[in-house]
Amino acid sequence: MEKIRAKKSLGQNFLIDNNICGKIVDHLSLEATDNVLEIGSGRGALTDILVNYPLNSLEIIEKDDYLRKDLLEKYSQILSAENDALSVDWDKRADKKYKIVANLPYNIASKLIWDIVSSKMNWERCVFMVQYEVARRLAAKEGSKTYGALSAWVQNFAEVKYLFKVPPHLFFPAPKVDSAVVLFYPKASLALDEKESLRKLLHICFSMRRKQLQKILRQYWTNDIEVWFKNEGLRFEDRPEILSPEQFKKLAFLLKNKILT
Repeated sequence: MEKIRAKKSLGQNFLIDNNICGKIVDHLSLEATDNVLEIGSGRGALTDILVNYPLNSLEIIEKDDYLRKDLLEKYSQILSAENDALSVDWDKRADKKYKIVANLPYNIASKLIWDIVSSKMNWERCVFMVQYEVARRLAAKEGSKTYGALSAWVQNFAEVKYLFKVPPHLFFPAPKVDSAVVLFYPKASLALDEKESLRKLLHICFSMRRKQLQKILRQYWTNDIEVWFKNEGLRFEDRPEILSPEQFKKLAFLLKNKILT
């Protein structure tokens, strides 16, 4: 394992600091009844800690065939393993409740988090390490420069808590940017048509984020929308980043029949 070279094609940057690994696992608040899913197990920095807990089950997802097989041979505690997180149907993992932990490759982190938190998967907390700038967007509040579609989407499905930054020298090979760890707790889910309406609304608004909301929503504008803006204390000339995640959800519901046609 020590001589393994990181594969750029898989976005591999292996965490090599035991103290950080311990802090990440600590935020899972593990109990003996827990089912844990680790995404991107790599060389097993987190796995080596997880196997020392008396868990109900431990599953891993690791795309690197050699690393995945090595961990399966090393630890009999691993219940099952998959090879590609991007091809997982998260909706089908509703049979038991999971705690999820991951050191996510930078190039897939946003999509994975977007998909996981909004899925039907039964999860009770996630602890993800991502690129620092992505962590800032995930936890961003409305009105800030880092607030965008990712922020509004994820925060409609999860409570997001920024935990701490991780510098490049704690990885091998060292990335060119900082990383950060973020904690998620689930909120109530949305119906399928409500999710699709919210997704489309966020795409429309943030693809034109410099324009005023009344101009962006011109083709959907009605008296009901005008009244809603006034009741929410919003101005027609406001820009998308002013709306809170909850307001985007409410607006998506109002526009559902128009935006999905």
